[in-house]
Amino acid sequence: MTRFLSVIPVEKARTILLGLAKITNTKTVPLIDSQGCILRTDIISDIDIPGFNRSTVDGYAVCAADTVGAGESIPAMLILTGRIEMGNEPESRLSTGTCMYIPTGAFLPPGADAVVMIEYCEEMGDEVLIFKPAAVGENIVFKGDDFSTNKVALFAGTRITSRVMGVLAACGIDKVLVSEKPRIAIISTGNEIIPVTDVPEPGQIRDVNTYLCAGFVNESGGVPVIIGIVSDEQTLLEDALSKAILQADVVLISGGSSKGERDMCADIIAKQGELIVHGIALSPGKPTIIGKIKNKPVIGLPGHPASAYVVLHALVRDLVHAMTGEKPTPVRQSGVLTSPVPSAKGREDYIRVVQKDDNITPVFGKSGLTNTLVNSDGLLLIPADIEGYEKGTRVFIEQWRNA
Repeated sequence: MTRFLSVIPVEKARTILLGLAKITNTKTVPLIDSQGCILRTDIISDIDIPGFNRSTVDGYAVCAADTVGAGESIPAMLILTGRIEMGNEPESRLSTGTCMYIPTGAFLPPGADAVVMIEYCEEMGDEVLIFKPAAVGENIVFKGDDFSTNKVALFAGTRITSRVMGVLAACGIDKVLVSEKPRIAIISTGNEIIPVTDVPEPGQIRDVNTYLCAGFVNESGGVPVIIGIVSDEQTLLEDALSKAILQADVVLISGGSSKGERDMCADIIAKQGELIVHGIALSPGKPTIIGKIKNKPVIGLPGHPASAYVVLHALVRDLVHAMTGEKPTPVRQSGVLTSPVPSAKGREDYIRVVQKDDNITPVFGKSGLTNTLVNSDGLLLIPADIEGYEKGTRVFIEQWRNA
């Protein structure tokens, strides 16, 4: 039997886990089917967007120098020389001392370098009074301001959202090169675990972690492969793990770690492959296992849902991102602690918190309580070299990601 290994820092565990990551293959998908995928190449527009200088307001195209000093009492007076129609390129150039009416989105005439909003103008026959000075470039979007043919519009590693799909369409992309989503097998272990459709008898609990892990895998950009519930029998777990290795790129074993000196899951991983980590300076989640079988990462998660979710958030998410090439930007918010948060030096603590306005309140609850996951807004990380935070300290939290 394998003994409980030395506890290692979270950053070292993360480095080990990312060292096991293998980048997935690429595939080309239609733009309409690309939501949730990760771009595998930089995107450059095939045209300048917009393709011409255009007005952002209804008003009058002018030379900004002609409006210097204009005001309510002494307006600038310009000769109206024409009206620009939507979809048509102006036929003449704007001269000093003149102006042209221009609707929102229309082509800016050559010679004009500003547009005055119609609210600050008064048309009198063939003359226009301008009651507000305009700066050069005011109310104009210039050619290529949005996207240009010589600048990257979207970088490889970007997750495709509805907004990104719009940009891809504007850039003329109808087929997208993306990362294949890694397949992540989920095994739920324990004699006490029963299907969610069953009513628990005394000592039994429903299979929460299969669905918790599956949802997290989907949110992180992977494809969950459900292996099912496996009782605490070595032969059954060996068979399930062998099956998972054949079907997936990564294996998560829920309940597959223990604080005890002997652990069946660790022994099976060591027997079939290599046990690398069995103990991380992380709370909750200290007994987490990292191993590899046939060069595929195998991660043993704590059985308590909230503890398992912290490990998923702190380590597994980065593994999935490394495999797809995603370069996410964490959503962080700052606030002031409403109560002190103690922490043992030498370990990273992940505290579930609620944020209201500028206040951050810890949600203290036992690791087995799933209500802390839905009754919180995110996590406060307390680094290993800090012994907690005092009340009134301004801190940063990472908000839960809503896919």
